[in-house]
Amino acid sequence: MDTTRRRAVAVVGAVVVGATLVASTQASASSSLFLSDVAANAKTPGFSAPDVLSPQLAELVVAQGANALENPTAAIGSYGYDADGPFVALPGGNVEAHKTEPDKNTYLVLHDQRGKDPAYDYGTHFLYQGHETGTAGYVTRINLDADAAHRVTLLTSTDSTGAALPTMDGSTYDPFSKSLILTTENRTKSGAYEVGLAFDGTTAPTHSLIGSLGRAAYEGVQVDSAGNLWLVEDVSGATVAGAKQPNSYLYRFVPAKRGDLSAGKLQALVVKDKDGHPIVVDPSTPLTDQIAQRYTYGTSLATEWVTIHDTAVDGTSAFDAFSAAAGKGATALKRPENGVFQPGTRFHDFYFTETGDTSATSTADPENNPGHVNYGGYGGVFKLSQPRPSSNTGIVSLVYAGDKAHTGFDNIAFLDGSRALVVEDAGDTLHTQRGALDSGYAVDVTHDWSDGSAPTRFLAEGRDASATLDSAFLGSTSFVNEGDNEITGIHVSDGDPSVDGLLGRRVPKPFHDGTRIFWTQQHGDNVTYEIVRALRGADES
Repeated sequence: MDTTRRRAVAVVGAVVVGATLVASTQASASSSLFLSDVAANAKTPGFSAPDVLSPQLAELVVAQGANALENPTAAIGSYGYDADGPFVALPGGNVEAHKTEPDKNTYLVLHDQRGKDPAYDYGTHFLYQGHETGTAGYVTRINLDADAAHRVTLLTSTDSTGAALPTMDGSTYDPFSKSLILTTENRTKSGAYEVGLAFDGTTAPTHSLIGSLGRAAYEGVQVDSAGNLWLVEDVSGATVAGAKQPNSYLYRFVPAKRGDLSAGKLQALVVKDKDGHPIVVDPSTPLTDQIAQRYTYGTSLATEWVTIHDTAVDGTSAFDAFSAAAGKGATALKRPENGVFQPGTRFHDFYFTETGDTSATSTADPENNPGHVNYGGYGGVFKLSQPRPSSNTGIVSLVYAGDKAHTGFDNIAFLDGSRALVVEDAGDTLHTQRGALDSGYAVDVTHDWSDGSAPTRFLAEGRDASATLDSAFLGSTSFVNEGDNEITGIHVSDGDPSVDGLLGRRVPKPFHDGTRIFWTQQHGDNVTYEIVRALRGADES
């Protein structure tokens, strides 16, 4: 066989959950996918559990932590592990390699992509992600058409100056700049990086955006039809009066020239209460009427973007975006993590999640304060509507209020025109408090959730054996990793890298027209899955 045209057709591994696996992810199906509700997986010390999906769905392993990189470094050897120890603790100890936690997925269909092997055909379907923890930050590309030896490519671990990258969290593709945008939750580092797709066999061009986006704990990042970046910050605040203070902002970067992210205006969102006053943080308590208004169904609050940095005025030196947002009176939120535009709304409607306090004892939970008021302890899903994506004013409203059984909301992606897939990162403490592991929900954003109903659970995440062991080690001296598995990287896309393929422009048709769904089970074995349509149960309604 001509080695320049090799193409692997086998997948790395396959897991069938709740149904018989369809042979192709492009199976013929209705664009309206019915999903049955499943029960959450219980957290039981010492016991692992498999993932359970709606019977209309199944999942394939596309990469796992133990996959060796085709181009490792001395520090970075595998998809989900640093090269500094065994993948699982050996008897008598708790020493493990640092787990790197591949995070937000970005799917693209591209031609002429290269890897380390110049004689290998890497195919056309790729999944990109940054890595959230570990000893070094880096960006990987899963080559979905490739064999095991070429399955995962290390794209970059340094920027254009040779400086090591911080650990990465969010990612998206900007078709205007033709680059990936990766974010980091470390407020002491550059908040975002621009990564080119032209991998030269050694690295991909990577540039810090610290001169235009500054330092902030960015996580979620999306691009609108005007070429603006929308950035969601995620940092938990100090505990005051039994609850955590709001401590993160929503940002929008308006480039001076579309496609050039090095110059422009960075803005932060101000939310106003019912009387028109900006919602502010009271240093003595997070249990204020202003905050409660944000978590009340049927309440629409006015918003305004305020410019906190303009390269035309302030230059391109590094700056602290978080402090600038606070100084300009932006509204701090309770751990907003990710956001996405509702498809088919011409980028007028932006939905974002708030994780909340991830504790069943927080006084911000309605059952834990005298008035039974919701101060956002369980987070929620919110909608920000504007006349145009570049408008300076808008309206924000609560779509779905979290509760003890549905909280810790993190990644979000639209399955179709009205259902958002919202997944949890509730954490070991809350898992123990409620006796249940994380789940993913299909939240119909057109439904009035004030009726007390609950969204469909399409994914009841389990816990692999490695995470079960790690949960037992959690908190022990010198243990370096996390505990229970969490859900991240939920992503629905047809991979179109053109402007027409912007997330939010077209209404997705699950398993039609090349649309694919991915998610990552962080911690433990660090497995990334593709969700596919199942044969049995696919037409239930």
